[in-house]
Amino acid sequence: MPLTNIEINQAKSNGKPYKLPDGNGLYLYVTPTARSWRFDYRIGGRRGTVVYGLTTELTGPQARERHREAKRLLASGTDPATHKKLEKLALNASFGNTFEATAKHWYDSKSPLRSKPWQEAHSLYLRRDLNPVIGNVPLEQIDARALLNALETVRRERGVKTAERVRQTAVQVFDHGMRKLKVQANPARVLQGWIDVPPQVHHEPLGEDEIHEFVERLDADTGAAATKLCILLILLSFVRKNEMVQACWEEFDLDNAVWVIPAERMKMRDPHVVPLSRQALSALEQLKPLSFGSGYLFPSLSSIMKPMGLSTPNVVFERMGYGGRFTPHGIRATASTFLNNRGVRADVIERQLAHVERNRVRAAYNRAEYWTERVTAMQMWADFVLPDHVTTGGAWVVPLPQQTE
Repeated sequence: MPLTNIEINQAKSNGKPYKLPDGNGLYLYVTPTARSWRFDYRIGGRRGTVVYGLTTELTGPQARERHREAKRLLASGTDPATHKKLEKLALNASFGNTFEATAKHWYDSKSPLRSKPWQEAHSLYLRRDLNPVIGNVPLEQIDARALLNALETVRRERGVKTAERVRQTAVQVFDHGMRKLKVQANPARVLQGWIDVPPQVHHEPLGEDEIHEFVERLDADTGAAATKLCILLILLSFVRKNEMVQACWEEFDLDNAVWVIPAERMKMRDPHVVPLSRQALSALEQLKPLSFGSGYLFPSLSSIMKPMGLSTPNVVFERMGYGGRFTPHGIRATASTFLNNRGVRADVIERQLAHVERNRVRAAYNRAEYWTERVTAMQMWADFVLPDHVTTGGAWVVPLPQQTE
């Protein structure tokens, strides 16, 4: 007969362990410190024992149910102890089966041997674009449709090329998951070719002798005043286009001529401080009434609660006749070349461009901001871009046409 609850609870050992039969091969193994449910069996000519659990974990009926399952496994030729061990391993592995956990394991295993740009790029795509959307989802539950939804969000906010780079990061995470037997298919590979990615086109920057003509064309353009001021400020500060287009007024300290771009808006996820020239301050003053009370410098035409589209400045470049040969990003190369030709130290220029030091040892010790030199360099560049402003002290005049972008 099966053991009663009283017999189970009162079973004690004063020294040597012993067995209390419960029936059908199941027994209670009693030691001075614990009582556990067990079953001894033979399979393939060898003896085995499966431990179902302690009495503190399993009641009598629960132990008997597990014992019936073990007997069924044994009858089918499966070792019940081995089966239990595999179940436990699978359960432990399942705790690390989310996309974020798998991605972290992949990244941690690869990053020590990869370059800093590789580390920063993949870390950014995981932290900013993938984990917030699918990070908590078990890997095997993420299909191509779920991943496509995440990629479409990136495409709308950051462009096609960035979205494709995010997909390539996801490819490597799912490949890692497949190697670790966490998932059987890679939905990121299924999405190869999900969108047409424009071929990489390298544009030559404008030469110094072309900058004044560029400013004249910008001044004469019939587009919206705010968009033209956006391009002028990119030219004066030579920040990345998205850093200017998505700028907020709270980031600016006009009294101290400083713009602090927060880390979350920077490509390398480090805050960046931009000295503001006299010309830049003047342009910002002209811009204030054109922001219509928005927190953004350049609000969208559809809502002051969001910035204008990233492609808007490019439309003006096209209309000015620079399409296909000069883009907003090319301004950075033009400014860098100008300052290098004027003897400004390379470290100063690189810091102002917010480039990351590629030499790891040097980067670890080089924390200099070169602030005084950067202020001087930015004013030198602004005086070249808008020389009349230096002598007259006047503002850059922007026509205010009727049409908008």
